[in-house]
Amino acid sequence: MEDTYTKNPELGFDLTNTVKFVTEKLQSYGLEPKKVGKAGITALIGKGEPCILLRADMDSLPMQETSGLDFAATNGHCHSCGHDTHTSMLLLAAKMLKENEANLKGTVKLMFQPAEEILQGSLDMIENGILENPKVDVAVAMHVFMGEKDTASGSIRTTKGMAMSSADAYTITVKGKSSHGSMPELGVDAVITACHIAIALQNITSREISMFNQNVVLVGKISGGDTPNTTPGHAKLEVTTRANSEESRAFLEKRINEISKGIAETFRATVEITHNMGSPTLYNNPELVEDLLESAKNIVPEDKINLVRMSSGTEDFAFVALKVPSALIQFGVGSIDEGYKYGVHNSSMTLNEDSLPTGAALYAQFATEYLNKHGN
Repeated sequence: MEDTYTKNPELGFDLTNTVKFVTEKLQSYGLEPKKVGKAGITALIGKGEPCILLRADMDSLPMQETSGLDFAATNGHCHSCGHDTHTSMLLLAAKMLKENEANLKGTVKLMFQPAEEILQGSLDMIENGILENPKVDVAVAMHVFMGEKDTASGSIRTTKGMAMSSADAYTITVKGKSSHGSMPELGVDAVITACHIAIALQNITSREISMFNQNVVLVGKISGGDTPNTTPGHAKLEVTTRANSEESRAFLEKRINEISKGIAETFRATVEITHNMGSPTLYNNPELVEDLLESAKNIVPEDKINLVRMSSGTEDFAFVALKVPSALIQFGVGSIDEGYKYGVHNSSMTLNEDSLPTGAALYAQFATEYLNKHGN
């Protein structure tokens, strides 16, 4: 796995070698994998109702790996979010489930997903039928975490209800009027207007939303103007938001538009606002979470199973959760106390590979227990 996948990460939907690798592995287990959408893969184990979907993502991040591992990637891409481990665990789980196929009381549908990092892969697979034929009743995903106090190897944590934030991006283009720097009264300063917009947007979370309602409005980049001695006639703000509910998400959009347009008008400028929809909030079905936690006790010690508050991170598994009852489980693969000091999205991240068979066993256990409980 290390040489053929982790060492050669690929991005987004451009997963030619990754798809080939996963497909061949599934075929070697006696499965019949099929392509879904641009670069997704699915396969079925068992038959009949109910149907539980197990999901793993496959793509990487555009950063040079600096882990120092012998099998570190050298192509400028990096599995620093652990998607290679998700795929590894689900592949091993698929092997276990196939070997036990005769005893399954329903169907396990595998979902190997591209383009999670750009929040597009899950939706692409949904639009191309991953939740149909057979119809999916529930869905489960796991995500590895490391480099924190509570990410001990082989531990799990999850949330009942709202589990992860939404993420959206906005581009606010301010149009003013250029003039010579000695005659600013003849111009409309787009940069000054953009700065006032940036400051005012911070008011949304600090003054218009309860401190107990976790939301983020981040102006990550401001650019504008052409030369130092000219009143800038154009500027651009790039904004990201995170919300803990779809209601809050809609409120942030409304206020970003109102504030930006209002300030622009005050300063005699105009604005164009582009909303690049990201991923919705991820809702963990409480009943399914309860079932999974009970199931997990067969694999990991009870003191390594924890309920935690919702995360401000984002997962495009949320698109699946909008369609069917779902749950995302966070799986620990190395804590700070165990010597793993870097977390996800750090190019120096490492993890405890010995934990991965436990993760695979959890996938297989979740599916088997669910089908035993709800199947005929």
